[in-house]
Amino acid sequence: MTGPKTAMVLAAGLGTRMRPLTDDRPKALVEVGGKALIDHVLDRLGAAGVERAVVNVHWFAERLEAHLAARTGGPEIIISDERAELLETGGGLKKARGLLGDDPVFVANIDSVWTQGRRDPLANLVSLWNSNSMDAALLLARREGAIGFEGPGDFSIGFDGHLLFRGDRPTVPYAYMGVHITRPDYASQGPDGPFSLSTLWRRSERESRLYGCVLDGDWMHVGDPGARDEAEARLTTA
Repeated sequence: MTGPKTAMVLAAGLGTRMRPLTDDRPKALVEVGGKALIDHVLDRLGAAGVERAVVNVHWFAERLEAHLAARTGGPEIIISDERAELLETGGGLKKARGLLGDDPVFVANIDSVWTQGRRDPLANLVSLWNSNSMDAALLLARREGAIGFEGPGDFSIGFDGHLLFRGDRPTVPYAYMGVHITRPDYASQGPDGPFSLSTLWRRSERESRLYGCVLDGDWMHVGDPGARDEAEARLTTA
């Protein structure tokens, strides 16, 4: 099965938890294992067959644009400018609608780094995706053993791959690890201005149209300097 050729890369965040590393750069340009976070993501997407990556920018936008312009190889880069207003995940995807085309897209955060494991996680996600029965297909990671994630988890998985939010349960096994496939117009039903995609996912969950599969490999959520250091150490032993 052929996967999405276009991706939305969410790189506009302020990176406040990553300070002081983001005092002079966007979080997307913090390096792990000798490579900027955004390059980890773009290289993974390129290897999965993505040809165009729409990247939203806000904090230190000019520096990020210069870095992206200097990249060689990989997906073509298109900028979605959020200098005027930071729109969060849902608002960012909605603003970029006209740049994404009409086919399904990958949507990826820039603060996730992972090891591949035995199976290609993005290929597994592509195999799961069904545009007729799904609004979004999310890549999940096991909560236990994740680097940089200590929360109670986000989802459990039903027998057929559909997802259930944690709700009132104290813990669930899986966390969203920052990559999913969706329709390019999915966020168009959201409100104007900033909003989170999770509000739309909850509606899709109620309609049994939210699905997911689990990463076969190690997940590193690089959200603060300590997690960056742990991820760096993990990559040196991979």
